[in-house]
Amino acid sequence: MARTTSSSTGPSAPRNRTPQPLPRRRRTFGDFVKAFFAFVALVALVVGVPGALAYAVGWPLPGGSPSLDWLQQEITVGTFINVLTVVVWLAWAQFTACVLVEVKAALSGVGMPNRIPGAGGSQLLARQLVAALLLVGATAASFAPGLSQFGQSLEGNQKPASAASAQQTPGGLFGQEQAGSAASAIAEQADQAAAHAEGGGSNKKDGDTKYYRIQPPEGRHHDSMWEIAERHLGDGRRYKEIYQLNKDREQPDGSRLSEASLIRPGWIMEMPADAHGGELVEMPDEAPKISQDVKEQISDYAKSGDHRQGGGAQEQGGGGSVDRDTAHITIPEQRPSEGGGKGQQEAPAASSGSESEGFSFGLPEALLGAPLLAAGLLGALGRRRRHALWQSAMGAVGGRRGMEPPTPTGGAAAAQDALLVGADPDGVRLLDLSLRGLAASLAEESRALPTVYAAWLSNGDLHLQLAQPAGRPPAPWQLGQDQTFWMLARTDAERYEDVDTAAPYPGLVSLGTLDDSRLLLNLEAVPGVVSLSGREADRAAVFASVAAELATNGWSDRMTITLVGFGQDLTPLAPNRLRHLDDIEALIETMEAETRQRRGALGAAGHDSVLTGRTGPAQHTRWAPHLVLLAAEPTGDDAVKLAELAADASRLGIGYLVGTESGDLPGAAWEMEITREGKLLAPLLGLELEAQTLPEALQRSVVELFVEADPGDGATGSGAGRAATAPPFLVDVTEQGRPAVYARLVGTYEIIGLDTPDGERSPLMHEALALLLLHREGVHPRVLASALWPRGVTEDVRDALVDRLREWLGTDPDGAPRLRADQSGRLTLAKSVVSDLDVLRSLYHEATQGRGANSRAVRGRMLTDALVLVRGPLLADRPQGRYGWLTHEIIDAQLPLLVADIGLALSEFHLEKGRAEKAIEALNAALGSAPGDERLWNELLRATHATGDSARLQQVAADLVARSGARGVPPRTEALLDELLPTWRSGLTAVS
Repeated sequence: MARTTSSSTGPSAPRNRTPQPLPRRRRTFGDFVKAFFAFVALVALVVGVPGALAYAVGWPLPGGSPSLDWLQQEITVGTFINVLTVVVWLAWAQFTACVLVEVKAALSGVGMPNRIPGAGGSQLLARQLVAALLLVGATAASFAPGLSQFGQSLEGNQKPASAASAQQTPGGLFGQEQAGSAASAIAEQADQAAAHAEGGGSNKKDGDTKYYRIQPPEGRHHDSMWEIAERHLGDGRRYKEIYQLNKDREQPDGSRLSEASLIRPGWIMEMPADAHGGELVEMPDEAPKISQDVKEQISDYAKSGDHRQGGGAQEQGGGGSVDRDTAHITIPEQRPSEGGGKGQQEAPAASSGSESEGFSFGLPEALLGAPLLAAGLLGALGRRRRHALWQSAMGAVGGRRGMEPPTPTGGAAAAQDALLVGADPDGVRLLDLSLRGLAASLAEESRALPTVYAAWLSNGDLHLQLAQPAGRPPAPWQLGQDQTFWMLARTDAERYEDVDTAAPYPGLVSLGTLDDSRLLLNLEAVPGVVSLSGREADRAAVFASVAAELATNGWSDRMTITLVGFGQDLTPLAPNRLRHLDDIEALIETMEAETRQRRGALGAAGHDSVLTGRTGPAQHTRWAPHLVLLAAEPTGDDAVKLAELAADASRLGIGYLVGTESGDLPGAAWEMEITREGKLLAPLLGLELEAQTLPEALQRSVVELFVEADPGDGATGSGAGRAATAPPFLVDVTEQGRPAVYARLVGTYEIIGLDTPDGERSPLMHEALALLLLHREGVHPRVLASALWPRGVTEDVRDALVDRLREWLGTDPDGAPRLRADQSGRLTLAKSVVSDLDVLRSLYHEATQGRGANSRAVRGRMLTDALVLVRGPLLADRPQGRYGWLTHEIIDAQLPLLVADIGLALSEFHLEKGRAEKAIEALNAALGSAPGDERLWNELLRATHATGDSARLQQVAADLVARSGARGVPPRTEALLDELLPTWRSGLTAVS
């Protein structure tokens, strides 16, 4: 039956239903006629038939036990009538049973009606008659499956539907009047903005002048002129007025505003006279809430308004002279960002000082300021958890049967939240597509890959700094500020598609930021050793960041990362990439052998370097890099041997990053230093970066996340040593456990117990509620904001949404809000707010580990109810462009496995009593949500075999083989087919 949606939310927005018994459609006269005739037919068949038989024929069976002589008697008309009467009585009994079954299923609304053996046509007739009768006599709510009635007992949830229906009325005079008034308001606002722009603020009195200081970035959110104008002028389009007032005026750091989209924290903006808001400063000399230094800066800035200077564009970061030395890393010229300045600044790098180690502001800033590192770690963690789920489901780890990964706590929970907030998976995806697309284009032109020393990410654009000029780049790449820069705009990168080519520069790794640009150094291309000096703890934080990003990044294929002298074992992050060696002697022995091997392989292949082996005809060789991170300082002969090995390393695809106390290391081609303040200095390279680090405390927390996700590690209490775990949130599945708010997430998103919010915020609030329902342990407000606004948002906007969400969800009868904050500040939902996924998990848990474990009847009923709840994939109708945070979740792997487990348990329940058809029905229902689960197919083969129908079994085998495709039938399934149907291979052609 089609359902209508509010026009304000669009056709793809989530739909709400109030718990009122609203009719599905208006009853017609024909409905009443059908119901009347259905009633007459049911009465005639259920009551009239036995009455007529009793009246006309009477008792058809013999009065006593028949003798053998009775078999020899002549068959009379009376005998024939009595036999027919018995047949009619049996048919009546079967039809009456069908009616009772259909009425029970229709009134209860739970599960599918039981099938009466041999009653195909009779049951269909009974179903049609019952449906026609109940169509008039029942409300819409009575047709909703079981849980749709939750929440109807609370009076506070009953809302009139007249407003919603009025909003759905298209067109009309009222709509035209609204459109006209809106157009007038916009025209008036445009006239006011034009008047402000023409005046330029020159007619203001000195005492009325207001100033705004650009705020430092928070997470991935950065101040922009558009948002400043939106907050303090009421219209983001008035950002041009702010730009005109401040253009080319010298800022406190000596630079000037030359582009509206390029602003820096600490800059001061003169504001129009009608600006408002608590962050503005009107009289600097009398403002008590700002420091004396800021007061002096604002006063000096105010004096510069009458003698503005031009020519400041070249002073903006990146506009200076370019050093032609190829061993000099130069910041590229920045292109103004698009879209009104939103998202134009890079996420800040966090220092390695106490703020990072102490998890300041509630989340570790080191991960918030490392979007590429956070994205790599988050993606690797998701893959590890999915792998653990599949291992558990397929029986590879016998002791762990839980579908729920462990919930992080303490520092691990804060680290996970920081990964969710700081990660930029879209940036990683575009970087990978851009680099592989470049390699593919060069291969088509039969050109070699140029040597790249560094890559810069500035305003979303990618700049590659080459070791030497390499001609014009292939389109859509362009030459940058000189012949050694190739540049790709973000809009061009988004047009790239996946290509089957090797990752050309897997050795790129983030080191830090400089003037809102992020530097990735290509360790593989450095002509020698890269040394890093500084305090041991600071060096270790840089080394750990480099190792973690190389191990988990998304722009590499295969690589080996050898770690020596690391205090924290980082192997759990990527066991296939990372390896630890005990000492420098073992490292030198290993690298001497690999260096000889690579030299011989390159010579035999006829390549001058690994770069020529990654493109062209020899692309299949891949030439994976080997990056050595030596945190302990080598001394004496060991340092000399490393220098000799590294002399030819860049040609062989080997890179060395070595720590040193003194900064004087033999054979060091590039020298860097990490300061106590978190600055990464490289004077000879011309760099002074805000370093990207991973402090020791944060290392432990990140490693803990990966260790807990590993199903094969029983040392920490997880993995094989852990028993099946209960879901994080159990629902009372009895009749007394009806919640106030019930959300259907499995299938079409639907909410029962709440009205649809007005305005354009409805989809946003639905998305926020879905995120909270999938995380009953709580969601950090910054994680919520990052999920809903991936490009960043201000705290006031985030807090306003939380307030509206709290008001929308309402309160429980005891007055407690249904949206709460726990002691750590995470947002949690009350137990009265429930989703069908919560119920699904609870039913399965109760059936297998609760009351159903000791009661066969309870187990069967709960498993059946659970399978009925599965209506499709998670959030099946979610609008395109939203719910991007689901890519970080593992629910897409959890739900099919959970449904498969339910189907398997229900199949086993029926097969214990020999009900093969019921088992097949349950397995087919589960396959609808988990079609690739090998366990379901194997059990379907066994259940079909139990029917004794070989042709049917042959058909199931044919379907399975067709679904397996070119990869073939899995070995275990093939062995099962050989056992159950030895002729399955020869019979496939006949079946197909």
